[in-house]
Amino acid sequence: MKVRTRFAPSPTGYLHIGGARTALFNWLFARRHKGAFILRIEDTDVARSTKESIQAILDGMEWLGLNWDEGPHFQSHRFDLYRKFAYELLDKGLVYRCYCTPEELEARREAALKEGRPPKYDGRCGAIKEALDKPFALRFRVPPGLTNFNDIIKGPISFDNSGIEDLVILRSDSTPTYNFCVVIDDATMDITHVIRGDDHINNTPKQILLNKALGHELPIFAHLPMILGSDKTRLSKRHGATSVMAYKDMGYLPHALVNYLARLGWSHGDQEIFTMEELIEKFSLENVGKSSGVFNPEKLLWLNQHYIKETPPEELGRLSSSFFKELGLNAGGDGRLPKIINTLRERAKTLKELAEGGAFYFKEKIDYDPKAAQKFLTPDNIELFNTLIERLNGLKEFTEKTIEAALNSILEEKGLKLGKLAQPVRVALTGTTVSPGIFEMIDAMGRDITLSRLKDAIAYMRQASAV
Repeated sequence: MKVRTRFAPSPTGYLHIGGARTALFNWLFARRHKGAFILRIEDTDVARSTKESIQAILDGMEWLGLNWDEGPHFQSHRFDLYRKFAYELLDKGLVYRCYCTPEELEARREAALKEGRPPKYDGRCGAIKEALDKPFALRFRVPPGLTNFNDIIKGPISFDNSGIEDLVILRSDSTPTYNFCVVIDDATMDITHVIRGDDHINNTPKQILLNKALGHELPIFAHLPMILGSDKTRLSKRHGATSVMAYKDMGYLPHALVNYLARLGWSHGDQEIFTMEELIEKFSLENVGKSSGVFNPEKLLWLNQHYIKETPPEELGRLSSSFFKELGLNAGGDGRLPKIINTLRERAKTLKELAEGGAFYFKEKIDYDPKAAQKFLTPDNIELFNTLIERLNGLKEFTEKTIEAALNSILEEKGLKLGKLAQPVRVALTGTTVSPGIFEMIDAMGRDITLSRLKDAIAYMRQASAV
């Protein structure tokens, strides 16, 4: 059997964290078994489905690297197929015409609730033999008995069919309903494993009954526990960002989010960090936990910082370029970016932090923090800065090693400790007292910009002394 999985989102909003994890588990299972991963857009809800939402889903999948082998298939393009199967069931007597109006159904539902009865359709139209000349929906006749299935994650599950009402598969306007579309799609697309959130468990017996009525082979079911927020309620916006692309906008790396989502409900021993190749090799549905995973933003941030440290500087430069642009800075034009990235990556938790922390490298003019300038850009440092300019300008090779030697020679001659020179220079070059290491920073900044900023600082100190 060739494994075929599917991810079938409804395009009524962005790609949610929970949906992304479902997509990931389907993708990993298919890749693990050298099968196929199908993307299907369940857009039968015409009123709520939008092109923008479809694009948001595709963008999120592509950013995470979850490439699909087939699709995207759109349910809205398959209505004729659904109607064909619906009328085949009608011809077999497994479906009947229901002439009840929405108003009649609602009145009976309210009456049942008042009387303490389940608000379930009473099946009255199932007894009508002849076709009437009035609008009708098609209802599937639920047989008596039990519906049992073995869920890979949850274990054996049983439903009493008496609790399932005769469900509408085709509305009176001839549009198909969710459960019927899913069954037809999974069967005609040869889906072998249905891996989805456990909020769909109540749909499963209905889909099994429809599959059996159609004579289709049943897929294997695996229902994933929900993702919860820190307060153990279902993950929502009140717990923070839930959109996949929001994490991209905040400066998270796609593999950090993939790694985190993979571990949110699945485990392989005590291992926390996985390459994509390791995830594919080691993923199994049997190791998915039965209890809900709790979304921990701090752990995701920790993972993101890890991957920022591990990602090659050239790739980090490419990924962070948009964040520099948001700050109005052109960070890729002069070839300094990889070396600059190396000075920033140890401290940055996100690409956004990295860009903000490295903005000083690319500014045309530095704004000094007033307190830092008052303390360190004082007239008595003018001579020290002139000496430093002379030494740096005279270096044949401008490297971290030669820069360190030049500064140390000045300290030795003047009888000073490093802080007496490094802090004033740091303020002159960055505007603040916080920066990467002084030698690597000067190396990454480059000779011309370093000398220019030191000269600007001298001018500032002279002007300050004249006031």
